[in-house]
Amino acid sequence: MTEPKPTRPPIAVEAAATPSRTGALLVPEPFATLLSRRVKHALGDPFGLKAFGVNLARFAAGDVSALHHRHTLQDEFVYVLEGHPTLVTDGGEVILSPGMCAGFPANGPAHHLENRTEHDVLVLEVGDRAPGDQVVYPVDDLMLVVGPDGKRRFTHKDGTSY
Repeated sequence: MTEPKPTRPPIAVEAAATPSRTGALLVPEPFATLLSRRVKHALGDPFGLKAFGVNLARFAAGDVSALHHRHTLQDEFVYVLEGHPTLVTDGGEVILSPGMCAGFPANGPAHHLENRTEHDVLVLEVGDRAPGDQVVYPVDDLMLVVGPDGKRRFTHKDGTSY
């Protein structure tokens, strides 16, 4: 019996042809509905990247990229490819254009993007995959906690489950 050859990651792929996911994983209502139309392609996954993640993210008119948040250990970076999203941070708002980028160090300002235009927004998101990272949502009654088993789950800020 011949053993199958291990598959090798591709050298290059077309970004928009990679598997996509719509909405947000594990996020409870009413927050899941706010994120239900965004589409992300996890671009690092086909290559087996472990240290950082790369997403090609598209969100339609009226949508947001994420809930207002900050990471405790993860750095984040966004690069605008198409559209004019509004970057909302603890320090204010700025309208971004294609070719602009923004970065958020761990424990930096909370942030998210909003599409206040009539056209889709397309951004490249990059973040490291720091073990033990937690996400703080200063505006919403929401926490992302890491359990003793390493699994992530959402709770209310008082620790009760959704």
